[in-house]
Amino acid sequence: MSDHLLILLKDQFQRAFAAAKVTAPKGVFEALCDRYREPHRAYHTLQHINECLGHLKTVRNAPPAVAIALWFHDAIYDPQRQDNEERSAAWAREILGKTPLADQVEKMILATKHGAITIDVYERLVADIDLAILAAGEPRYSEYEAQIRREYAYLDDAAYRAERFKLLRSFSDRVYIYGSAEFRALETRARKNLERSINALIVGKK
Repeated sequence: MSDHLLILLKDQFQRAFAAAKVTAPKGVFEALCDRYREPHRAYHTLQHINECLGHLKTVRNAPPAVAIALWFHDAIYDPQRQDNEERSAAWAREILGKTPLADQVEKMILATKHGAITIDVYERLVADIDLAILAAGEPRYSEYEAQIRREYAYLDDAAYRAERFKLLRSFSDRVYIYGSAEFRALETRARKNLERSINALIVGKK
């Protein structure tokens, strides 16, 4: 990632905290960048955060807590664990302290856990932004699939196909992939991508 883009990301980070009337603790932006640059990551990186923030720009009147939640939602990521969202939310709460903002951000991060059910409009928004990659055009979607495979390099092909099939099928089986009105237009493309990926996994099993 270029130095110019990092400067822009830092500006967005600081603006989100300023909009929330909270001073970002010194070194937090750098600590987050270090997390998103961890060598075991291929998809859950600053590229993903930058894309999430780009999607957020298309949404009107979202509270600053949404941007802050997006910054922290994958702060802790280990593909071999099932509690990444909880650990990321706990770290955000540690940074934000005992505040209403911390409560909001924690709930928004937990809403990104696959299978989470929420009726709160902004929690749904964060979850939808996180899944907007499913509706990416080519070649970004194929790049995303390859990045995910690299993150799960510890699994052999058969195990990976089984786990990936289960997850992608859980998305395609939803009545709506996206709960927010702003992202409903992505449904058709996301379903086409999912269908292609699922079919590829099925063919790979044969």
